[in-house]
Amino acid sequence: MKKVLLDKIASVTATCRLAREVRLGTEIPALEGGVVVVRVLNSKGTYNQLELPSGRLSVVKPGDVIAGALGHRKALFGYSGYLPDEIRVGDRLHILNTGGVIGICDGVNPDLGEPFVGEVLGQVLHFPYLGERIGLPAHIAQGAIPLEDALEVHGAPVVAVVGSCMNAGKTLAACSLIQAFVRRGLQVAAGKATGVSLRRDILAMEDAGARHTHIFTDLGVVTTTPAVAPRAARTLLTHLASASPDVIVMELGDGLLGPYGVDAIFSDGALRATFKATVVSANDPVAAWGAVRLLEERYGLIPTAVTGPATDNIAGRRLVEKETGVPAFNARTQAGGLAGRVCAALSPDGADDA
Repeated sequence: MKKVLLDKIASVTATCRLAREVRLGTEIPALEGGVVVVRVLNSKGTYNQLELPSGRLSVVKPGDVIAGALGHRKALFGYSGYLPDEIRVGDRLHILNTGGVIGICDGVNPDLGEPFVGEVLGQVLHFPYLGERIGLPAHIAQGAIPLEDALEVHGAPVVAVVGSCMNAGKTLAACSLIQAFVRRGLQVAAGKATGVSLRRDILAMEDAGARHTHIFTDLGVVTTTPAVAPRAARTLLTHLASASPDVIVMELGDGLLGPYGVDAIFSDGALRATFKATVVSANDPVAAWGAVRLLEERYGLIPTAVTGPATDNIAGRRLVEKETGVPAFNARTQAGGLAGRVCAALSPDGADDA
């Protein structure tokens, strides 16, 4: 056991509330969510920042000693990586995302360059027994909200924002809706149920006016999978609903066909029943058509609206509406129209309550 002073603490470890000085052990369980410390060995000119627990971004430099969490990532437009079977002090792992997820990179996006390489210094220990120097491996489940199977939204309508893939404008659409709802006098809760740990999106939702927010990382989950995503969504919705909001906006990170469990959430009939409105964000008209058709054919769900880059101008909106039969609104330029359409879907009589 040795003491180490951290230069940076990744946001993925926020539930652990780490101090700058931590104690490290040499035995490292290869467990998703385990908190480890690495020393950065290389420099990068792009994708070179780490999100801190506060949400602030800090540029990573060679020699930085960083606490992150073990995990995997399968990003369409980012790094792909996995958790190795064994980890030892001195091994070299990669920082897979801005949130501080650490694993072995097996796929590089050429726009981002090679990932940061970190030399493993050890396993962060925590000391749960008062007065005893017994250190246990730290895990982001510490201080996390326990995963539950129960689902109770107390009548609060849920607006699900789903995308054709990552970087399709889901968070922008969610924030646009939140701001429009707040301006209508509604109390809004918001969350993100799937993806890879990064607090940026729910912080943006708070900036838009959401009073209560949660992300799956708050449940001790680094990266969602089809196995865990439904329970994560149920737990998040139950906790968000406990604040008695007028509406809950839930972003489903990644895409309908991605590996993070969005499909598993829509396959859950109880969860699907809470979605009183579903907004599809798509990069282009073909993606919009495919997403709408998939939701209809696979889940019997007709989306409330389509948004995203596919709706950036009138030509795109007209094409989307013609081919899908679903109203299209641009979240940046037609926020009021998008919110009005969603409010009409939430209203018992189908009227916009503006």
